[in-house]
Amino acid sequence: MTRIGVVGAGILGLAVARRLAALRPDARVTVLDKEDRVAAHQTGHNSGVAHAGLYYAPGSLKATLCRRGIALLKDFCADRGLPYEECGKVVVARDAGELAALEEIERRATANGVPGLRRLSGAELREIEPHAAGVAALHSPTTAIVDFTAVARACAEDVRAAGGSVRLGLEVTRIGRAGDAVAVVAGGERLVFDRLVVCAGLHSDRVARLAGDSPAPTIVPFRGEYYRLAPGRDDLVRGLIYPVPDPRYPFLGVHFTRRVGGGVDIGPNAVLALAREGYRRRDVRPSELWETLTRPGFGRLARTHWRTGLREMYGSAVKRAFLAEARAFVPALEAADMVPAPAGVRAQAVDPDGSLVDDFRIGRLGPVTTVRNAPSPAATSALAIAEHLAGGVLED
Repeated sequence: MTRIGVVGAGILGLAVARRLAALRPDARVTVLDKEDRVAAHQTGHNSGVAHAGLYYAPGSLKATLCRRGIALLKDFCADRGLPYEECGKVVVARDAGELAALEEIERRATANGVPGLRRLSGAELREIEPHAAGVAALHSPTTAIVDFTAVARACAEDVRAAGGSVRLGLEVTRIGRAGDAVAVVAGGERLVFDRLVVCAGLHSDRVARLAGDSPAPTIVPFRGEYYRLAPGRDDLVRGLIYPVPDPRYPFLGVHFTRRVGGGVDIGPNAVLALAREGYRRRDVRPSELWETLTRPGFGRLARTHWRTGLREMYGSAVKRAFLAEARAFVPALEAADMVPAPAGVRAQAVDPDGSLVDDFRIGRLGPVTTVRNAPSPAATSALAIAEHLAGGVLED
């Protein structure tokens, strides 16, 4: 019997485990996670958007897996009775200076096969989002909202139904070779696997290094802070309102996101987190912060983008600055309309030259597969990433 281990019980690790269990019914699949529940970190703090594939470079792994992933996700949600709402998204050009960038997004989205795209004038934009402001927009009617935590739980159920196990509360502290197999120490136990897949999210570089992978890229944690529309003000936004993103960054900027459970989130910004799991400003782990600051690439990143970093920090500290950025798209928004909402932390991989890794990055070390970077739209793409990885994991 083939023994397969997966480190990480977020949506990606569980999707990979589910796929491997389906492909190899004779295998024993075990998922390991240090938390007491699945989807505890990036998956559980996700915005809930199922991305249609607008922004990504045609032919890139991101673009290919996003388009495949959203189709698989839609079918999965339908089969499992999970919420999946195609509320649509508008990407808004605030002024003429953003029209060229909007045209590039439209070109990419068309090349990626995103269905139903429509270019809107300012007046047409307001037919879809009456409170939105802009000179033009791109409408993606098939962009959807889902509950990714529920999707992750359903994947875990499928792993168990196939005879696998999801073992929680077991932190991986050591990985070594045991002949042709892989020995993993987790929660004081020694487990041996014929194949191991690392999908450790915020700790992906650390766990990959335990397996003998290279130090780079390293993870820099960025906290994304949100506000939420106050009760009674949800009518300001019908679906999703996004800015034209800055092509220099993988972050999309402050936007408006309707949630499947009700409510509308505003955000996120992107500020350096002072801990890998630093969801609150007061969450500080000096050893992790020191590791972040001293890793190759961080100094170059900071020197290149310090102005943007200061602007994000100002928006974090001063509500009226955050409000001003949001009001550029919904002018009727007032400070009283915004109440604090839970933050998330993004695991952003950074190369030694200081560049932000934008595409998925996957490594192989014999029987070990490491997912070193899985940025948005990783949740949307999870089922497709699982397809992409599974064949390689099972190769002799």
